[in-house]
Amino acid sequence: MSVNKYRRPILFYGLAVGIPWVFWFIAAYVSHITPGNDLNTTLASVFGIIGLSGPMVVAAFFILPNKELRDDFLGRFCNFKGIKPVYLLAACFLMLASILLAQAISLLFGFSADQFRFSGTFSFSAGIYPAWFILILAPLLEEMAWHTYGTDCLRARFSLFSASILFGIIWITWHIPLSFIKDYYQSNLVASGWLFTANYAVSIIPFVILMNWLYYKTERNILVAIVFHITANLFNEIFMTDPHSKVIQTLLLIVLTIFLLIKERNFFFDPAGRADGMVPA
Repeated sequence: MSVNKYRRPILFYGLAVGIPWVFWFIAAYVSHITPGNDLNTTLASVFGIIGLSGPMVVAAFFILPNKELRDDFLGRFCNFKGIKPVYLLAACFLMLASILLAQAISLLFGFSADQFRFSGTFSFSAGIYPAWFILILAPLLEEMAWHTYGTDCLRARFSLFSASILFGIIWITWHIPLSFIKDYYQSNLVASGWLFTANYAVSIIPFVILMNWLYYKTERNILVAIVFHITANLFNEIFMTDPHSKVIQTLLLIVLTIFLLIKERNFFFDPAGRADGMVPA
């Protein structure tokens, strides 16, 4: 089905950003009232999950009443027919390869080889929820919004490149309230300094372009986007990675993205509404 059936980008993103912002700023406020209080921790965690679920609920609001969109969703959620294995392998292991290569390059600059050890802990707290649970749940809930309705409603109006850049900017904005919730990943990142905060924001752009490349190369397969997002979260947490290596990783992803943009310029810069014709090359 053509992505031109996805027609409400302004309303979708207005709600998908606005609803999480409301709940996340409440969570941020609660998280700083009597830190360590069990009730406040629970409330902040619950508000956090409600906010995280917001975009998915908005997507469901648009998709479920419409039979065409509903059938389109069901038909591509887990359809791997005709998909080249290289794209599935990339979804599973591209982010692992990028962080390992970044750590290897960092050794040339004097950083420790201990980065290749498993950390055994996580760099953030998720309140009442285990951190590993959030690392898996967040991509699942997000991609049930971003790659069920959100990406396609932008692609209906813009080229894949423009849609990816626009979504990247929206996604960066969407994350902002999380930087105020005590001990959350984004909050700890801001506390670590401007370089690593800026790197996180910049890294979202090549990540989005690569994820959308896989999404459309696999005939808009939602599960591929979910897997790519989950692996990005997990592989960037399981090692004792120096923050500077994540800066190197961002540079590597930018180089890969530029290579793909040049190699597949038609794929990325075709006019709006052509995503239905994007099949694996």
